[in-house]
Amino acid sequence: MTMGPGWYLRRLSRMGPQEVGGRVGDAVRRRRWRSAPPDCPPVTDARFTAVLPAGTVAAVPPDAAKRLVAEADRLMDGHAEYFGEVRDDLAAPDWWRDPRTGRRAPSGYAFDVPYRSEDAVGDIKQIWELSRHQYLTVLAAAYAVTGNERYAERVAEHLRSWWAANPPLRGVHWISGIELGIRLLSWVWVRRLLDGWPGAAGLFEDNPVALHQIWHHQRWLAAFPSRGSSANNHVIAETAGQFAASCAFGWFPSSTRWRSAALRSLERHLRANTFPSGLNRELATEYHGLVLELGLAAVAEADAAAVPVPASVRLVLLRMTDALAAVVDNRLRPPRQGDADDGHGLVLDGAGTDRWGSLLATGDAVFGRLAWWPVVTGTDVRTTLLAALVRPYARNAGADTCSVTRPADRPAHFADAGMTVLRGPGEIWCRCDGGPHGFLSIAAHAHADALSVEVRHDGVDVLADPGTFCYHGQPEWRQYFRSTLGHNTLQVDGGDQSVSGGPFLWTRHARSRVLVADTSDEGVARWSAEHDGYRHVVHRRRVDLTAATRELRIVDEVRGPLRAVRLVFHLGPAVTADLTGNRAVLTWARDGEDRSAVLDLPGELSWSAHRGETDPPLGWYSAGFGRKEPATTLVGAGFAGGARELTTVLGFRG
Repeated sequence: MTMGPGWYLRRLSRMGPQEVGGRVGDAVRRRRWRSAPPDCPPVTDARFTAVLPAGTVAAVPPDAAKRLVAEADRLMDGHAEYFGEVRDDLAAPDWWRDPRTGRRAPSGYAFDVPYRSEDAVGDIKQIWELSRHQYLTVLAAAYAVTGNERYAERVAEHLRSWWAANPPLRGVHWISGIELGIRLLSWVWVRRLLDGWPGAAGLFEDNPVALHQIWHHQRWLAAFPSRGSSANNHVIAETAGQFAASCAFGWFPSSTRWRSAALRSLERHLRANTFPSGLNRELATEYHGLVLELGLAAVAEADAAAVPVPASVRLVLLRMTDALAAVVDNRLRPPRQGDADDGHGLVLDGAGTDRWGSLLATGDAVFGRLAWWPVVTGTDVRTTLLAALVRPYARNAGADTCSVTRPADRPAHFADAGMTVLRGPGEIWCRCDGGPHGFLSIAAHAHADALSVEVRHDGVDVLADPGTFCYHGQPEWRQYFRSTLGHNTLQVDGGDQSVSGGPFLWTRHARSRVLVADTSDEGVARWSAEHDGYRHVVHRRRVDLTAATRELRIVDEVRGPLRAVRLVFHLGPAVTADLTGNRAVLTWARDGEDRSAVLDLPGELSWSAHRGETDPPLGWYSAGFGRKEPATTLVGAGFAGGARELTTVLGFRG
């Protein structure tokens, strides 16, 4: 999609004077660099010393190593899948081609490329993803585990190809700071994992082209940081990549200055992006995972280079890890809240490795698990390698440490984030959303999902958050998946609770507040909240989970005059619904066993089932970015207001 003048005016209105001034300075600098790009200074006696401790690779669990090598072999054969697009061109990729549309991004000065226009560039996410070079870290890890030089040789071939095709400031890969930051982190790990290969030094520190690229990446990041209303997960990726590179590739006159500035920025923005409870302020769970991965990787580089890190950095990462352990369900699946684009900070594992289990395993190795943490049974490569570099938290000593009281019991309510998790017998898991709309003035990755619920049974989505699906190029789908209609909540007068100003921009934010969050009673867990997103009325919702009856009761109330409403419940893709009147019998299977529930819906509304509709979109579920599948959505239409309550009861059988 191409942003019109109206979008830019709305975007400008969400900026403060300092951000506007910074962006004006960026524009001046871009113009100056067009005619006089900065030059890389000469480098002499560059050495790479940030290697893994002896014996680290041998400690990788055998099943994790097996998955890694299988993934590397698929990559060697040219096969991969990104955002639902199956590719078979990875043996010799075209770095500027979008495989989904077949379009090729234009060349020229980077800041002239209209990357938001799919007509001109193609799907920018597809183009950028491969050039994060996280598939190269997988190949490099396969070399480290096996010693087979064909993996190292492919890595070297592709890096040289990329560097030749993407000179500094030319083309689509020099536009976005998050891409440069993640790419730098990948290069650090590629060099580390190839350390035993005879050609490693010739590929990196003894290679003028590599030095030129590394310097220009860091110079770019120092010049164009994400600012103000854009200082979300992007700035974490930028500073983590900059910090990692200036620690591991500290070969340039500016390396010390870059390292100090990046660490200051990382510390400041990690705190700013994280609630005191440990949840990410974007209220988008996948970005919680991305930021945690990036933060742990940055600390690993600091410890490998013996660079002191402020105590607050480790403290934020500790709280994020404890928060993640608190909110996952019994299958280690976290909430599906807000935007999700399958973004990772550091990839060292093969397909089939559980991302969230991996993060918790790393948290255990670095911080130590608490008694209430869920058990992680899977294995991964990344934990072994990261933990070998990071000094365990409990044994830290010195100025960069601090004491912290960790939760004695599993937290269920995160007041600052407005998230409450109700749990019941039979592994019933229910997330209730009564928090802020999103982060910063634009709430870029927020959805209009106030008071929505997400319910699972033994890890199966029963009442599901449908997900994200896309960012660019398909505006009707982008709008649907982040709309109020696209969530398990109440829509009033056919509109969204918050007002969208376009992609990644909300101009008015619904304000929510939690009234009750009580999980202390083992018999009944209760939650209640309200929001003011609709003019002249307040939507209030109450949720009770009764253990004895395995019953979830949802009561909705519109406080104000009578209004047209639609109450929406999205079912997971594994769930089949038989709707008769205002009762739906739900069935699904888990591990070969049939499961069922009964959903008694408010009789005051007229109910209909929708599945896989496209005009307009309704009845879809996106398991990951770029992928969607039909799923049943139940919609109740009618009127609500005054003292009328709408009661929904979900009862689990067996």
